[in-house]
Amino acid sequence: MDWLQEAKKREKTILSELQALIAIPSILSEETTPTAPFGKDVKQALEWFLEKGKTRGYTVKNVGNVAGHLEIGQGEELLGILGHVDVVPVGSGWTKEPFGGEIQNGRLYGRGAIDDKGPTIAAWTALNMLKDAGVEFTKRVRLIIGTDEESGFRCMDRYFETEEMPSIAFTPDADFPIINAEKGIATLVFSTFSMHEDAILESFIAGHRTNMVPDKATAILNGQLAEWQEEFKAFCKEHNVTGVVEQHNGSTELTLHGKSAHAMEPDDGVNAGILLALFLKDRLEGDGQKFVAFVADMFYKDSRGHKIGLNYTDDQSGDTTFNAGIIRFEKKKTAMITVSMRYSISYPFEDKVTAYKLENFVLEISSNSRPHHLDGNDSFIKTLQNAYEKQTGEKAELIAIGGGTYARVLDKGVAFGMLFPGEPDVAHQADEFVDIDNLIKATAIYAEAIYQLACKK
Repeated sequence: MDWLQEAKKREKTILSELQALIAIPSILSEETTPTAPFGKDVKQALEWFLEKGKTRGYTVKNVGNVAGHLEIGQGEELLGILGHVDVVPVGSGWTKEPFGGEIQNGRLYGRGAIDDKGPTIAAWTALNMLKDAGVEFTKRVRLIIGTDEESGFRCMDRYFETEEMPSIAFTPDADFPIINAEKGIATLVFSTFSMHEDAILESFIAGHRTNMVPDKATAILNGQLAEWQEEFKAFCKEHNVTGVVEQHNGSTELTLHGKSAHAMEPDDGVNAGILLALFLKDRLEGDGQKFVAFVADMFYKDSRGHKIGLNYTDDQSGDTTFNAGIIRFEKKKTAMITVSMRYSISYPFEDKVTAYKLENFVLEISSNSRPHHLDGNDSFIKTLQNAYEKQTGEKAELIAIGGGTYARVLDKGVAFGMLFPGEPDVAHQADEFVDIDNLIKATAIYAEAIYQLACKK
């Protein structure tokens, strides 16, 4: 079977289904109900997929309205394919409608286009291609849909409380060829308390998610501070960012716009919070000054943890990275920086982080997901490599990433696509898109992989 030609025949359906799914703004919401634990829009996206499965004749199950699956085939063994339909907040800087699914110059734009609605649609289409071809399945194949991948994997925690762990599994939520190693992901909270009255700084806000580089930061300060306006304008120009100064009754509000990016590589973005802290560092006093100085001194031009003394690298997975994703200060109350730490496979976490001490700031380990690694000589990986090479003609190298995928919740799983080598990684960024030709090519690769792993030849 020529899976690429089959995928090309379905391009219109692939794009229309992806547009329909992108149109659902499935961002984690604080407005929840017992039947919509992550919000009504997230639930709607899950139900959209499950309804598709019912219509196509799959065995479908909703697990607690936080996850679900569509199953086909027979046999004792289970091949899992794990995708997710939740997306990160939109952020600023878009020139396209974030939930419009606009097609232009061979790209389909929208939040979730590449992370992870597009890849999940590719896997879904691949299953349909096999089903329609009438192949005989030697394993059960289960497309598992999650809804909280971007905010802690609670969906998978709940799913595997009651559901079967796949014998082997892959998630189409990262890069091709094959990711067999994922760095550890820890959330670190640096906090201190502000108790004095002498601070010019009233509040400082940057970022909402640790897995995104903050693209906007706002500080409110006592006083008109008219003399800062030209200095702030010059600072923004020097750092190639935009900023706004607004005067209110007795106070000044500074807003700086950076560039969002995925926390796995903070240097792909411009952290607005760190830059605004750098501007304020030598212009404040009291607790406000201590706070912004800590942010600027510890994180400006250092996403690798050298300044805070937690740096580490290894040959297997590269540098440990630090993204100051949420920065908060409120005078007389509290001050904290919440950091996403993506640490190397061999990182001595207990020795370095657990024992870490810092003057004036307290470090709390809010969460810690250990590194995930599958031996490159495993027959499962060899089969995925063969499928990739057969469909692309390119060698399927094994790679390690700083991102966290569903592979880390699996007994035996890897991340498998669908970002191709050399493609720009626009996940979590403004004007996120999926390359349509690559979407079709990925569909063919997934069909080949499922065929080799779970079908009678």
